[in-house]
Amino acid sequence: MLFDRPEAGRRTLLLQVELRKADNPDGDELAELARSADLIVVDTVVARREAPDSRWFVGSGKVQEIKAQLAYTDAEILLTNHDLSPGQQRNLEQELDCRLITRTELILTIFAERARSHEGQLQVELAQLKHAQTRLVRGWTHLDRQKGGIGLRGAGEKQIELDQRMLAERLKATEQKLSDVAKRREQNRRGRNRRGTPTVSLVGYTNAGKSTLFNSVTNADVLAEDKLFATLDPTMRRINVPGAGEVVLTDTVGFVSSLPHALVEAFKATLEEVVHSDLLLHVIDIADPNWQERVEQVEAVLKEIGAIEVPSIRVMNKADLLSAEERQHFEQSDRLVSAAKGQGLDELMQFIGSALGVVAPHEVLLSAGDGKTRAWLYQSGAVLDETLLTDGSVQLTVQADEQLLGQLKKKSNVQLQESVTK
Repeated sequence: MLFDRPEAGRRTLLLQVELRKADNPDGDELAELARSADLIVVDTVVARREAPDSRWFVGSGKVQEIKAQLAYTDAEILLTNHDLSPGQQRNLEQELDCRLITRTELILTIFAERARSHEGQLQVELAQLKHAQTRLVRGWTHLDRQKGGIGLRGAGEKQIELDQRMLAERLKATEQKLSDVAKRREQNRRGRNRRGTPTVSLVGYTNAGKSTLFNSVTNADVLAEDKLFATLDPTMRRINVPGAGEVVLTDTVGFVSSLPHALVEAFKATLEEVVHSDLLLHVIDIADPNWQERVEQVEAVLKEIGAIEVPSIRVMNKADLLSAEERQHFEQSDRLVSAAKGQGLDELMQFIGSALGVVAPHEVLLSAGDGKTRAWLYQSGAVLDETLLTDGSVQLTVQADEQLLGQLKKKSNVQLQESVTK
């Protein structure tokens, strides 16, 4: 980890700066990020400015107010919702005599702690390196310093030059490793495309319940906690969608407002799974009073990564937390679910099938000995009804997409009849 992680339990004062004519990160989200890092939020100082102060980011009077509040609350850390220049950060730390952490730095440390796979760790490291490139402050004591010797430069080489060179070398090596990962992902994606296997990706604001929904649908055991970024590493499972057959479902990293650009760049290989998906399930925490704002923030990230044109459906999650009156507003929606309680999942699977191109039911007539085709249709989840005829043949009512119907039409021993109402 390139940045020293703040110790759990440290008392933290939030600095919410609201700049006019600028997109300001959500204050509630900043507090949630702090709690996800196991920091204790003691209070919030709000500052409103036309533009950042070149020396402090905030005005000198606000600096004194922050100093007094730090002393009053015994806070050890000041957490800001905006990125500061290295000079502004250094000036505030010296004046306030406390550690200052920006929102981006906190997200990076949370990501570093939560990444479990080799790929996830590489992505986080790349994001940290790109961020560190712009500042070279703190967090570098773990890197070996050149002390001089044969073939090495002497005292004439400044420390910052050594840092910059080591940073550039490590950045290049990490990018190469991630490039290899991206090639493997592309190969896997081509394999799925050749087999005609659709990919459905879960996207949404962090803590919307994506991993819980993923576990409920796939019977997987992905970590699901009431924390921001509880899971980072993308997980894939094969599921059967009625009519569409085998589908790859992908659980992806949660989004936040103003996702740091370094993270978007670093997680490009992972986010490409979203871009190349056949369908997105936009999971929304409908119990969140700010859910409409969260939807806009997620759509902004989707636009940034080039996935806004991918077909998507909204999944209104956590319906069990709504009152009966609130549920009435969504009662006509097949996408109102409770992943934790398992409510509405069958209807959701039907809706996914429709979105993937499942057409009206058809009748299929199979000979008595064609158990192979019958088993294949059941495995594809396409069978709605079955009738055994007097001559031993089997009549199946199936609901499938055009691809599966096309495969049936190619079978000489199968009779595909006109659509029926079921």
